[in-house]
Amino acid sequence: MSRAIVEKTLYLIHSDDPILKLQGVRDIRRLTKSSLRYRRHFSDAVKPLVDMLRNSPSVEYNEAALLALLNLSVKDEGNKKSIIDAGALEPIIGFLQSENASLQELAAASLLTLSASSVTKPILSSFGVIPLLVDILRCGSPQAKVDSIITLYNLSTSQGNLTLILQTEPIPSIVTLLKSCKKSSKTAEKCTALLESLMSYDKCRKALTSEEGGILAIVEVLEIGSLQSREHALGALLTMCQSDRCKYRELILREGVVPGLLELTVKGTTKSKEKSQTLLRLLRDTPNKRYQLQPDTLENIVFNLISQIDGKEQTGKARGLLAEVIQVSMDQSLRRLHQRAMVCTPVDLSVSGAGSTISS
Repeated sequence: MSRAIVEKTLYLIHSDDPILKLQGVRDIRRLTKSSLRYRRHFSDAVKPLVDMLRNSPSVEYNEAALLALLNLSVKDEGNKKSIIDAGALEPIIGFLQSENASLQELAAASLLTLSASSVTKPILSSFGVIPLLVDILRCGSPQAKVDSIITLYNLSTSQGNLTLILQTEPIPSIVTLLKSCKKSSKTAEKCTALLESLMSYDKCRKALTSEEGGILAIVEVLEIGSLQSREHALGALLTMCQSDRCKYRELILREGVVPGLLELTVKGTTKSKEKSQTLLRLLRDTPNKRYQLQPDTLENIVFNLISQIDGKEQTGKARGLLAEVIQVSMDQSLRRLHQRAMVCTPVDLSVSGAGSTISS
């Protein structure tokens, strides 16, 4: 890295010549795109770039300044704080509400990057960005929606922000985005993560069940999402059922959740296996005395649930997965028996030998 290049570029962005200034801004964007060192050495560029956002003569200048600041803030906590301290939030929030799709998307991307810091999360929420981000979920461009849901999730992890998100009535917009996105995408992961947190509130559970296809969208993520997304989807459904089993059991079962849960009991993480079995127990129909008398094994629980599933396709899939569950369970039991036998055999032999010596 050349110090001369840094000094020349800083000189350009302070120039009164708009063409030279724009060139300097674009050079900063290019140089900081993949270099942590350049981001640190260009920290002095933050203030003039923010000043450009406030007094820029055109959309072109605004876009260039936003892109440069965006690159400067990536993985650099100091620059994130400097950008906010320099007064960047006010113009960025203004661009978020712009009718210009490019400015809106760059503003959403900027807030996403800034929200990745624990220090900046409470500052962003104090500027009122949460209702604006939910508005973007409702009517923003596709890319702005993706960045907004990730930003909302980031903000939700800071104390007090989840309550602020709750006040914006976000469930319809989150469900709409979840239904339209690829279920294995990062978007689906953040949607289900946010829904998992929001399902702790009765108001949000009611809103989800009021949305056509709301529970189904979560069940689809449970079946074909990424491993992290599936765990969030499982957590959301489990929270619902634990809050009021009688109210939500049938609604969840109706969407064909059993095959997905069974697959997680075989292929999920230790945590998701435990949660899947817990949810299966909650979904089981218990009033029938015949099932109450049977052992509380996963197999018996699932046999009970399969008898309640409508549709040959779902029933067939569930039975096939149950067979896999039973096979895995048997394999694990055999391995444990084998390991126990390997451990016990030397002891048995030594005891036997000692007995022979004594008897003789």
